[in-house]
Amino acid sequence: MPIEPNLEGYLSAVIKEGLYPNRGNLRFHLKTLFKGIALENRRVLDIGGGSGLHSFYAACVGAREVVCLEPETEGSRSGMGAKFRKLGGILGYDQVTFEPVTFQAFEPAGKQFDIILLHNSINHLNEIACINLLNDEASRAIYLNICSKLSSLASGGAKLIVCDCSRYNFFALLRIKNPFAPTIEWHKHQAPEVWVGLLSQVGFVNPRIEWSSFNTLRSLGRVLLGNRLLSYFLRSDFRFTVEKP
Repeated sequence: MPIEPNLEGYLSAVIKEGLYPNRGNLRFHLKTLFKGIALENRRVLDIGGGSGLHSFYAACVGAREVVCLEPETEGSRSGMGAKFRKLGGILGYDQVTFEPVTFQAFEPAGKQFDIILLHNSINHLNEIACINLLNDEASRAIYLNICSKLSSLASGGAKLIVCDCSRYNFFALLRIKNPFAPTIEWHKHQAPEVWVGLLSQVGFVNPRIEWSSFNTLRSLGRVLLGNRLLSYFLRSDFRFTVEKP
């Protein structure tokens, strides 16, 4: 049986294992990521869930089942599976499982999910297709198939949460390194409207797009910087939700 929800225990474990740098920033991150999303007694699919940071949080606040997808090849340097198992051993939530497969290879065995999360992973489902999405019909077809699978895995009334950065950024336009996000390869991303457009074609509705700021600035940062214009000069981070009717 799963242990009782224990947010403080979860926060302590995540910080101790070095999976997030600051307790207060982690609280704010989780609050904004899952804003308006009820997780209690829900079935959750965390696509590209890494070490289980968000998967174990969902369990901590009452999700009845969570599947974390994170593909790992033999000898992978990421070690996400090992980190997941260690965190799981500390927390003890047996309703969270780790699947070391790609989304395309994932076999849900007839299950559908109430919450589907793609946190900084939608562009990685097929990077080449993502790069060419705006000017290549074959790439568009690949992502439409991906979106169709997302729709088939979503139960009626399900919420899909997508976070990423837009390819449209001031520093990317100038072809210089962004001091706020020096490692981002901007051409491997798309604007949120592109993803919303694809998802709407397979039946998702009620898109709600928001622009993010730095977690270190908490609520004040969201008020002052959390808009499309200022985000363009920062990291172009966005979050959107859509629903399955």
